[in-house]
Amino acid sequence: MKKVILISLGIFVFLLLALVSLPFIFKDKIAERIDREISNSINAQVYFDINKISLSIFKRFPHISATVEELGIIGNPPFQNDTLIHMDKLQVDFNLKSVIFDDYPTLTGVHLDGGSVYIKVLEDGTANYDITYPAEEEAAESNFKMAIDIIRVNDVDLIYDDRQLKYFMALAKVKAEGQGEFTLSQYELPVKAEAFIADITYEGVNYLRNKSFKGETLMNIDMDQMKFGFGEGDFALNDFFFDFGGYIALPEEGVEFDINFGGKDNSFRSILSLVPGMYTESFGSLRTSGTMDFQGYFKGLYSDNTFPSFDIGLNINDGFFQYPDLPRPVSDVNMDVRIKNETANLDNTSVQIPVFNLNFGSNPISGRFILENLVNYDMEGALKGKLNLEELTSIFPIEGMTLKGLLDINATAKGRYDSVAKVIPAIDAQMLLSNGFVRTSEYPSPIEKLNIRATVQNKSGRMNDFLLDLSQFGFELEDEAISGRLKVTDFSLLNWDGAVKGAVDLGKMLAIFPMENIIMEGLVRADLLTKGSYKDVEEGRYNRLDTRGSMEVSKFYFTSSDLPQGVRIHEAKADFSPERINLTKFDSRVGQSPVQATGFLSNYLNFVLKENEVLKGQLSLNSSRFDVNEWMSESSDSEELTVLELPKNIDFSMSVAANEVIYDNMNLKEVKGTLNLKDGVLTFRDAGMRALGGQISLNGTYDPRDLTAPKFDLGVNLANLSIAQAFETLNTVKAFAPVAQHLTGNFNSNLSFSGILGQDMMPILSSLNAKGLLRVAEAAYQNSQLLQGITSLTKLNDTNTIQFRNVSIPIEIKNGIMEVKPFDVRLWDYQANIQGSTGFDGTINYLINMQVPAGRFGAQANALLASISGTEANASTLIPVAISLGGNYNNPRISLAGGNSIENLLATALQSRVRSEKENIEQQVTQQFKAAEDSIKKELHLTSTLGHPKSKTEHFCEFLLTFVQK
Repeated sequence: MKKVILISLGIFVFLLLALVSLPFIFKDKIAERIDREISNSINAQVYFDINKISLSIFKRFPHISATVEELGIIGNPPFQNDTLIHMDKLQVDFNLKSVIFDDYPTLTGVHLDGGSVYIKVLEDGTANYDITYPAEEEAAESNFKMAIDIIRVNDVDLIYDDRQLKYFMALAKVKAEGQGEFTLSQYELPVKAEAFIADITYEGVNYLRNKSFKGETLMNIDMDQMKFGFGEGDFALNDFFFDFGGYIALPEEGVEFDINFGGKDNSFRSILSLVPGMYTESFGSLRTSGTMDFQGYFKGLYSDNTFPSFDIGLNINDGFFQYPDLPRPVSDVNMDVRIKNETANLDNTSVQIPVFNLNFGSNPISGRFILENLVNYDMEGALKGKLNLEELTSIFPIEGMTLKGLLDINATAKGRYDSVAKVIPAIDAQMLLSNGFVRTSEYPSPIEKLNIRATVQNKSGRMNDFLLDLSQFGFELEDEAISGRLKVTDFSLLNWDGAVKGAVDLGKMLAIFPMENIIMEGLVRADLLTKGSYKDVEEGRYNRLDTRGSMEVSKFYFTSSDLPQGVRIHEAKADFSPERINLTKFDSRVGQSPVQATGFLSNYLNFVLKENEVLKGQLSLNSSRFDVNEWMSESSDSEELTVLELPKNIDFSMSVAANEVIYDNMNLKEVKGTLNLKDGVLTFRDAGMRALGGQISLNGTYDPRDLTAPKFDLGVNLANLSIAQAFETLNTVKAFAPVAQHLTGNFNSNLSFSGILGQDMMPILSSLNAKGLLRVAEAAYQNSQLLQGITSLTKLNDTNTIQFRNVSIPIEIKNGIMEVKPFDVRLWDYQANIQGSTGFDGTINYLINMQVPAGRFGAQANALLASISGTEANASTLIPVAISLGGNYNNPRISLAGGNSIENLLATALQSRVRSEKENIEQQVTQQFKAAEDSIKKELHLTSTLGHPKSKTEHFCEFLLTFVQK
């Protein structure tokens, strides 16, 4: 017996050890397989650490589970700045038998634990989830076998932003689990899910916000018919419980619905939990009573031409609620709502609210509303009630706020709205707010004498009989008062006559109505009169419009979490006339930088009141010292830029003048220029500045009308710039002209750039074209590895320093490679010709052809001259020396292009000189160099298109574009 126990225990221990060791045995195999499947299937940037893949046999025995930590997918352009998926943990389960014995593993489960999913669809339908290889481009077919029977999601955030459908959904802390035979064409799927619905908005209308959702149901899946059925289930939004049954199918012509839903064990308390602001921690102590019934259906085909029929009903009887620590309730809540459409045409929707009444404390409010359809808009409605605002705070808890005043509303409407027949419902509505009073604990002085009187009337139902009369509006705050009026007549012409006069202290208003992380103060004074007709606006009769007056702002200050630098306006004045708004004075400080401005806007009424109109204007900006660095946050270096879209309906000119601009490590003096924005294209004219010891001038355009391929065209003139300062300041110089680190002196240049920008606002190197001339008046070049290498190779003396005078260097940039055309220069005392190229990665490839007198080579040349009988060569004979420079500037490869040693080169050259073949040698060397250079350029082009770090010049261009946008 003891022996049997020991044997059994031994077998158990062996099996246990085998189970523990299996993950280690197969870890490399599974990790390599996961990596290969990702590479074969996903055409996007996938990030994860293969060393952070762990395996376990115990998480879901008898399956073996692989867990990957911190895995994510970043989309392809134009979504390269968006993370499609980030998972804190991803667990995939495999059939253990398939891992050990089969050629290909069988996937059995997927578990997502923590992370986020961001789905984005642009207006043109381009989606960031389209990351699989097209059929003709697939790297390899996946050999994973699918036998998934469980999918589990835990604590995942989901954002779905569909700009084509104008649909936005944000869900937080999504939890879901489904178990079923996913590989079958028909199966049952028990599903549990819960989430926090942060926002659901469709076509600008918000439908749900800040609601908790839970649901559990049994789904019936038919993949052959693409039909998804829902059995009995329990669902809840906050405390509102409902059932949901039927099916959703996906035929070719649209989406088919047959859904029934209804309230489940609900009371008036349930519907209150959906009211914004009600579902708080104190909701549990709320006293309620009353009944509620909710039910409806949604049935039919949704397509481009049809809409499902529906019938949604909500009924509330004898509703009551009261917060326990407040003296007054809301009682006698009765409401009957029915929204119905029995056809496939959405225009036939009717809205019926025959009953709506409630009591706010002792103040009754009642109403009704009926809308027959969305074609003729036959309607009838009424709303009547009086509300004591002081009683309102005894019903709803408004901490730290005191309200007073009487609000009286009495409105009726009946009739039809028909814009063609110029018919609107007959309306008789009055609203009166008298002796309004608002005080908060944040500011001791109240807003008082708040009075509003408004009337809307149309007794005949004709548009020309319409009247909106806001005859009184005003309030006082300490010593400041503001008042206004507005009258609108004739609904078709929309004649208006209004005025506003007074002053508002913004600091006091913010104290009464605080906004988080915002500081604002200042005084705004206005005295404006406006009179006109929208009909005159439509027909361009602006001389009939009369808007005039003035507005002043003084001692204004604003700062927020998004604008921590702060903006201060010491004084600003603007005059209004029908033709234009004149900014006569604007004295401000943005951050620590003083800014003054003057200018005007014209066509502003047409721009505001009518579509497709162009706003025109001019602005002059002046600053004694503008510090750009304080507007570049610490995170800005890591934040990806996106293409700046420019408005096409603005025709604006702005002149800029600044005595000094601080940007990064550059101190720019006498900055000036003119920026023009028209038809969505930004033009730079006569932009200039003193910097780097010289003068910089810019002219060019930025054209983002095609957002997928924005263009730029820039002309740059550089005069007397310090070579040393340019190298220290500009990364572009460091990349394209590393030789500048050993040069002293100044240079001039005329360059023209053009090309296409990527979605990160960086030039696409494969599209870059640049051409120009670099002029060096006088410079010294010394103490470099290149010079030391040339000295060592040629045995020439005095080659550690070169003096340049009046050198012109033609350069051209193509595909991220700077090509230097052949140019003549004196190197030391020798005539030379230089040509070659520098890649953006720092690689160099140059040929130097020099003419060196034979006597400069010393004894070795004299010996060779004496050994060649009958020659006319002597110490003054010019020897062609070709030097090839490769590698990179800090680690150059220097060699003789015409021989493997200086001795062989001298012997060959002297003998060729006798035969007059000097020119042939130079031609052969140059041809060989160009052939080798073409090969190197191809390699450089491949690497240059992969991108490069931003240079200071590029950052400066980004600043100019951002400045214009702001």
